[in-house]
Amino acid sequence: MQDQDFDFFVQNIEKLHKTYGHKFLAIKNSSILGAYFTFNEALETTLKTAELGTFLIQECFDNVGKMVNNFQGNVIPVST
Repeated sequence: MQDQDFDFFVQNIEKLHKTYGHKFLAIKNSSILGAYFTFNEALETTLKTAELGTFLIQECFDNVGKMVNNFQGNVIPVST
């Protein structure tokens, strides 16, 4: 599902930037769940209503060329 959400984001990046500015967008099912100032704020708030792994958080720029890709998964920290 995140692939479809990312495609939605890329196809609408300029419109989304005009609407939300440079924020972190929580996206699920090609819908914007919220726009936040930080990644952590987006994650913590979205986890209150959506299960981890069912949504995408993407930093919004004014064009695709400025995008930075961050990949995260469900991981458990291991101390060495």
